[in-house]
Amino acid sequence: MARTAKHSPRVRALGAELREAREAAEMTMREVAQKLGWHHSKYARFESGDQPPTPEQVSAILATYGTSEAERERLTEMATDIAYGDANWLKTGTGHDELTTLLEFERTATNIVDVSPLLIPGLLQTSDYARTIMANETPGDIERLVAMRIGRRDVLTRTKPAELTAIILEDALRRPIGGSTVMADQLRHIMKTAELDNVTVRVLPDTGTWTPAHVGPFMLFDFAKAAPVVHIEHLSSSAFLSNVGDIRVHRDATVNLREAAMNPTESIEFIAHCAAEMEDNHE
Repeated sequence: MARTAKHSPRVRALGAELREAREAAEMTMREVAQKLGWHHSKYARFESGDQPPTPEQVSAILATYGTSEAERERLTEMATDIAYGDANWLKTGTGHDELTTLLEFERTATNIVDVSPLLIPGLLQTSDYARTIMANETPGDIERLVAMRIGRRDVLTRTKPAELTAIILEDALRRPIGGSTVMADQLRHIMKTAELDNVTVRVLPDTGTWTPAHVGPFMLFDFAKAAPVVHIEHLSSSAFLSNVGDIRVHRDATVNLREAAMNPTESIEFIAHCAAEMEDNHE
């Protein structure tokens, strides 16, 4: 049996799921621990990712919450996978656990680098832009997902905000997703958000030269008390990487991309130019 390191992406994901289930049950950590005959610090380590719970412990916790059988099976299986898995978490399909994990990493990160060659980074999206790219979701889910995405922006404006560096390929800024009006508003929103001291936007010009961004999008998270994590998302699969070698490759890529991108002042001037073009096209 492999030993999964504490704070690995999958362990932290399970901890976030347990916290979400506890909050839904309107219980405190002390109440849970008391019902299970544990010290509250033991349970706290499960939610923080300091210690992975066993499948049996997960089942007991969720039974205390009155969680549905389907949810107990899903999270117990997740705990089993942790016991036999490695540090990286490769996942096929999309689902609740992936979104919960991404939200947890954004919430706890001190520094985020978002490399986005195809779309505007999620933390910079307007509701209209987000609604357009979620058009394939069921109607009942679209507004919920849009509200969740917009809510994610709070990590940039809270008391101790995360530092965000967004590296956006030129083509993502010129593609009028949702139409010229929606895209012009989106570009103006990027310019406004970039006024925050903790937000840096850099445009990667389309010069015909290959860069690591042309391989695909990724997010690099740094944390105060945990190892860094890389998130990669594709159409029907995603990955949370924490192996040292993978982190080094992506950190080196961000250095390369910063060197290839426009500086922040040039980037905002370029985005303003693109916004003006979008507004002219609408007219």
